[in-house]
Amino acid sequence: MIKMNRGKVGYLLACAWLMCSVSLVAHAESALEYFTDKDGRYNGPSLEDQVALMDTDRNGFADVFEVRAYLEKQHGKGYQKELLDKWESSAAGKSCSTPFAKELYSDSNR
Repeated sequence: MIKMNRGKVGYLLACAWLMCSVSLVAHAESALEYFTDKDGRYNGPSLEDQVALMDTDRNGFADVFEVRAYLEKQHGKGYQKELLDKWESSAAGKSCSTPFAKELYSDSNR
């Protein structure tokens, strides 16, 4: 089983997901209008709410596999395929064979 620094990976995935979902300029104005109340205060779901929706195994963070499943459920199969393929490759420890990466990914607790 692959062990990862789950706190950092989960936080980075959540931040990346938030940046991807919020940075779409074409939808920014309509999303902002949708998620603000009449006084202009944000009234939408929090980052914590979004991560909880993605966290299907209820371990406290959303890994890239859960993020992909959530995004594809929301936007259709193949959504952001290249980006999510890279993330999954990194999560599986296949994208980087340098010595420092072995600290993040290991096969056991030996």
